[in-house]
Amino acid sequence: MDLYQYEFMVRALISALIIGLTAPALGIYLVQRRLSLIGDGIGHVALTGVGVGLLLHQSPVLTAVIVSVVGAIGVELVRERGRTSGDLALALLFYGGIAGGVVLVGLSDSSGNASLMQFLFGSLTTTSRQDLTVIAVLGAAVLIAMLGLRQALFAVCNDEEYARVSGLPVRTLNLLMAVTTAVTVTIAMRTVGLLLVSALMVVPVAAAQQVTRGFRSTMAAAMLIGVGAAAAGITLAGEVNTAPGATIVILAIAVFVALTVGGATWRALRRRAGAGPARAGVEAEPPDVVLQAGAR
Repeated sequence: MDLYQYEFMVRALISALIIGLTAPALGIYLVQRRLSLIGDGIGHVALTGVGVGLLLHQSPVLTAVIVSVVGAIGVELVRERGRTSGDLALALLFYGGIAGGVVLVGLSDSSGNASLMQFLFGSLTTTSRQDLTVIAVLGAAVLIAMLGLRQALFAVCNDEEYARVSGLPVRTLNLLMAVTTAVTVTIAMRTVGLLLVSALMVVPVAAAQQVTRGFRSTMAAAMLIGVGAAAAGITLAGEVNTAPGATIVILAIAVFVALTVGGATWRALRRRAGAGPARAGVEAEPPDVVLQAGAR
């Protein structure tokens, strides 16, 4: 049976492909800044936005975008202050976000736990035409920002002080990344789920780093892996009736394991073939160290 004869499967596939492109394009900057789990935290905050949307009978995607953007800006401002109490403020924000979401969803007239699970882990049938339009517009905006400002964003992520001395608008760029992270998390919640979208930002980047060295090639490979995992995950979830978010993430992790094993085997074979001690020393460096500001 052709799964894509159903309109909801086509909508789920298109939204997954958009997320598969957008999440790794943003995630490579978060990995470089050692903020791999920020998407998970924003997902907690976005759940409150979902609760507001269900309670007020408005689009949960739109209300989640608004609430999570406000939360992301607050997280960035707390991070910028760099005080010890920042961790406590972040924890209060994250836990307050998920608690607020659970309470508001419970107060709404939706089917409680079923609605909550759909947003936490994704669902094939919940992406409406209105949601798909929002996902396409916001996804395109995030993708244009990540690709168009690639050099400036990488400079900020690699060395924030140097970027500031060089005259780059560091605060504006940091806030832009916070806002785009919030937008990416919220547009992915229909397909991947709020608790798993962070994995789609990080795992394709980690997999790409096993076989690439330059920043641009790593970004391109990560986006390719993200799209492949998203398309295969949606199809497999439709075939075996599993949660799409979990299926996509498991496939992405499988790609990471395969590339890690394959890359290690390839390097071992090259060393045995006499690639030389100097070359072997370079390959022993962690992949993210090799990403340089001038790499293109």
